[in-house]
Amino acid sequence: MLKIVIQQPQKIAPFQQPARDLRVLNKPLWLLQRDALAEICDSELIIAPGEDLPEVGKECLVFQDHLYFDSEFIKHFVALARSMGKAVQLAFKDQDPAIKEHILPLTQSFQFRDGLVLAPIWYYPSITKISPEPLVVEFECMEAGYYHVPAYMAGKLGDLTYHIPTHPFLAIESWVHIFYANIIFGVFARGLRQERLIKQNLSAKLRALWCAMLEGKQLLDSSFLVKVGANSSIDPSAIIHGPTTIGDNVTIGAGVVIENSIIGDNVNISQGAQIMLSVVGDNVFLPFRAALFMTTLMENSTVAQNACLQMCVIGRNTFIGAGTTFTDFNLLPVPIRARNAKGELVPSNRPVLGGAVGHNCRIGSGFIIYPGRMIDSDVVLINSARSNVIAKDVSFAESHHHQHRHSSTHQVEYSDDEDTTSQHWK
Repeated sequence: MLKIVIQQPQKIAPFQQPARDLRVLNKPLWLLQRDALAEICDSELIIAPGEDLPEVGKECLVFQDHLYFDSEFIKHFVALARSMGKAVQLAFKDQDPAIKEHILPLTQSFQFRDGLVLAPIWYYPSITKISPEPLVVEFECMEAGYYHVPAYMAGKLGDLTYHIPTHPFLAIESWVHIFYANIIFGVFARGLRQERLIKQNLSAKLRALWCAMLEGKQLLDSSFLVKVGANSSIDPSAIIHGPTTIGDNVTIGAGVVIENSIIGDNVNISQGAQIMLSVVGDNVFLPFRAALFMTTLMENSTVAQNACLQMCVIGRNTFIGAGTTFTDFNLLPVPIRARNAKGELVPSNRPVLGGAVGHNCRIGSGFIIYPGRMIDSDVVLINSARSNVIAKDVSFAESHHHQHRHSSTHQVEYSDDEDTTSQHWK
C-alpha cells in the first residue's frame, strides 16, 4: 500500500515547529507514524497542502502529517475500509466521550456532517474522483482519573476524569494535544491496556504472577511491568511501579519514586525526585527533589531541584530553575483557556491544566506559572520582585535577554530575532 502524507506546515505554539517534528512518547511524530504503518505501507509520497492527489493504480492511505495514531488503530481502520471495498474517510460519532472531551476542543482541522466528525485520513482502493464515504470507527473508551480529590476541585467544572480510547487517534494542533498524546492517550492508555490484559487473559495473568514470585517482588515492581534498558543504574531504595519503561544508560538515585512513566535514554534522576504519569525525553537531567506529575519533558532539558511541574509540556534544550512551580488549578471557578491553531484563547475543557514552555528556554528560579500559560521558544526569564509570577503568555518579544547587556550570548534557534514585536500575542 502507498501512503500519501499531506504536509501541515502550521507551527505549534510555543514550540515554533510543525507537529510532525515534535516528540510524542519520546519519538518525533513522523517516526511514530512510520512505525505504526510499517506493516501496512511499503512506499511513501509526500505532497503539499492543497495539492491534488496523484492518480495511482494501487490502494492508498492518505493522511495529514499532524495526526497521532498507533498501529492497532490504523490496522483496524484499514481492515474496515478494505471490507467495504470503496473510498472512505475516517469518521467518529460527535457524541463519543473522547471526541467531546479531549479531541474536539482546540481542534480546527475536522469537519462535521450529520452527527459525525470527519478526520483528515482517507483510504482509496485506487485514486479516483469519487468522493469518499464516512467510515465510523468506535473509540471504545475507558474512563480513568482521580476519584479521591476534594469536591471543590471538581464541582460545576466536572469530575477530574479522562475518557481514554483503547487505541489512540488525535490531531495535534495545540500544545494541549501534545499533553493528551503523551499522557492521556499515552501512559494512561498503556496502563489501562495492561490492566485489561492481566484481568482478561489467563496466560498473561499467570506470567505476571510467576514473574513477581520468582523475583520476590510485588506485581507492580516486577520486570513484567517495569522494563529497564541496558547499562542502567538504579539505587536499591528507589521505588518504581509499572507499567514503566526505562531506557539505556539511565541513572536513578536514592529515594526516587517513579509511577507509570516512560523514561528515555541517558537520563539522570537524582535523589528524592518524583516522576508520576510522565514522559521524560532522552538526555534529561532531574536534580534532587524535582517533581513531575503528568508532564512531558522533551530531550536535553533540565528541571532543577525543588521545581514542581504538573500537567505541563516542556520543549527540548530547556532549563527550568530551582523552586519554580507550574500550577494547574484556578483558585476561582473560571474555565482554564488555551490557544488553538489560530492563536485564539478558547476554553480548554479541562478543570485542571498546567503550562507549556517552548524549545531552548531558560527559566530562572522561583517562578510561579499560572494554569494554561505558554512561554515561547528561546525565551529567557530572569526572576525579580516584579516578574516572578507568570500570569499571561510570554512571547519571544518579552524575553528578558533583549534588555540584557549580554543578550548576544543567548543563541536563538526557533524564533525570529529580526522583528521581535511581531511575535507578541494579541
